[in-house]
Amino acid sequence: MNDQTLLIVDLEATCWGSRHAPDRTPQSIHNMEIIELGCVLASRPGEVLDARSFLVRPTRNPLLSDFCTELTSITQSMVDAAPTFPEVIQTMNLWLADLSSEFVWCSWGNYDRLHIEAQSQLDGVKPAMLTYPHLNLKRIWRRTTGQKKKNGLAHALAFHELAFEGAHHRGVDDARNISRLLPFMDWSLERELQTPPSQFPLNQ
Repeated sequence: MNDQTLLIVDLEATCWGSRHAPDRTPQSIHNMEIIELGCVLASRPGEVLDARSFLVRPTRNPLLSDFCTELTSITQSMVDAAPTFPEVIQTMNLWLADLSSEFVWCSWGNYDRLHIEAQSQLDGVKPAMLTYPHLNLKRIWRRTTGQKKKNGLAHALAFHELAFEGAHHRGVDDARNISRLLPFMDWSLERELQTPPSQFPLNQ
């Protein structure tokens, strides 16, 4: 990996049509469990170098709701056969072992960062990417284009006359589509918009 390499992450998580977990508490990053980490390594000009889907087996609410399966196309058998979140993070850390000191990881909005931080704390793991700055690509895209309201991924693609490719709400496909927007970013804004590495304590 060189200094131009970015990691784009898009996650999918357990969810319910009622927006409440089985214990009737409102769904949030504290009770929704990650079931996929879609990852794309790309250059800032938008060249995709690698793409991977890391499926995750939820352990607190292991049964996916019908709503979740319909939304993400991730089935119960897929997550039943997947490793747990700590195991996936270990695999991801090995995959990302050769990182440049200038490495930056990204997502479309801040939700993915906040959810990964929350579940990492809960499970006592330390994703290597959290020790590097994060860039909210939605924010830099908004600053670049001046678009304030319609800034979801589908709207951003449509703004550039791009059709969504793959299955929406599959992490790896969403991440691939986010990478298609990289050529339209004003990268001179990057430094001021970066979020510093996570500061909370994590187990090694």
